[in-house]
Amino acid sequence: MDSTPPDKVSASDPPRRKRRRILSVSVMVAFVLGILFVAVFNTVMDYTNTEEFCIGCHEMKETTYREYTDSVHFSNRTGVRAVCVDCHLPKAFFPKIFHKIKASNDIWHSMLGTIDTPEKFEERRVVLAKREWMRLKKNNSRECLGCHDPKSFDFSIQGKRAAGYHQNELMTKGQTCIDCHKGIVHTLPDGYNADSNIDGTSPNQETPDSAAQPETADSTPPSP
Repeated sequence: MDSTPPDKVSASDPPRRKRRRILSVSVMVAFVLGILFVAVFNTVMDYTNTEEFCIGCHEMKETTYREYTDSVHFSNRTGVRAVCVDCHLPKAFFPKIFHKIKASNDIWHSMLGTIDTPEKFEERRVVLAKREWMRLKKNNSRECLGCHDPKSFDFSIQGKRAAGYHQNELMTKGQTCIDCHKGIVHTLPDGYNADSNIDGTSPNQETPDSAAQPETADSTPPSP
């Protein structure tokens, strides 16, 4: 017959219950902290997606924002407005996060004083513009196509020249929106050569990506 005292049988129970309580509390704390992190993360993401944030530095407000307010993307007959992030920020989560990390470089340079005045910004405008054009070229103008679906174009109500460009260059030759619409919102920078590729090279000059990119179309933008 087992002579082990009952109190010794349950001697390990208090430490076990203590470990369970610690584990339960840890899970609950981690859960609450996770919710708080997601809430703060979403709040920050939402704020950095606003127009207010985009034009928070005066060099943007006095240059690109003024150009935007004069464009068809700001005011038009249908009342449909595209804001900064609609054109300059991917909608998919991971591309969006990656692009925001890259864009933080602009904030850093603004703090350093590289582009902290409209004059300094204008000096670097061609560099910044080409960088954005190349991004849109490489992703097939993904942000443009988020609103403008070529399959939904009604060529009968487009101008003859615009319809020709869209049918021949966009639909057939594999060109992308940014090839022709570089100056549709923002002023083309000094030093921009309409006869060059987006990266500034001659159309006949070989580039590392030339094999993967279609030839540049006539850069004269068709009417919207």
